[in-house]
Amino acid sequence: MPYRRLPNTDNARIKALKIAVEKAEETDYQELSISLNLLTDAKNVLDHFERLCLRYQQMYDTQVKANKHFLGKMKNARMYLSHFVQVLYLSVMRAEIKEAHLTLYGLEGASMILPDLTSGEQLLEWGEKIIEGENVRTSQGGVPIYNPSIAKVKVMFSLFKDGYQTQKLHQKATTRVLNEVAEYREIVDRVIFDVWEEVEKYNINLPVEQRLNRNRQYGVVYYYRKGESVE
Repeated sequence: MPYRRLPNTDNARIKALKIAVEKAEETDYQELSISLNLLTDAKNVLDHFERLCLRYQQMYDTQVKANKHFLGKMKNARMYLSHFVQVLYLSVMRAEIKEAHLTLYGLEGASMILPDLTSGEQLLEWGEKIIEGENVRTSQGGVPIYNPSIAKVKVMFSLFKDGYQTQKLHQKATTRVLNEVAEYREIVDRVIFDVWEEVEKYNINLPVEQRLNRNRQYGVVYYYRKGESVE
């Protein structure tokens, strides 16, 4: 005998409920394989779950779209910061800036190596340090670095920082809805299970193939074990 297995994807869950609801709605009351109360539950759960999944997909799409613009801002900020540090190191090597001033930028132990700006968090951390260090040094009478100027670096860093914060908000909102979807799956699975249970009990006295076909009309999915005949 084949065995049934509950859906394991959200699309499959929605499909299973839709099949059951649509079959019930086109069937005369006297011939319904599930109770009216369960049919009502199935409709309500299907409606809510579809809206949850749609809301998650919309938020995810918005996050992905925004991330494409954010990556450009991140690339620019990384490029300007790394160029600024390179010019700073060259100025130190030419004795135009005292090596002791590297402490102002948090670069005193860097051995003239560029800081790691790979991640957004690292870029955020070092951007703050570099900008603050240049502000402090110039406020003490130091000659400003140009090409790029700290003003240009600030602009690129500010655009990145705003984009970073926006992406965090997008990610938080998307994760929140995804968690709602995950929590509601338990309710969806329970309703699908109850529907399939009632359908199978209603058709229990029919011949095997007729029973399986009737059950499938309500969305019950059967699987055959390896080597088992489908006849």
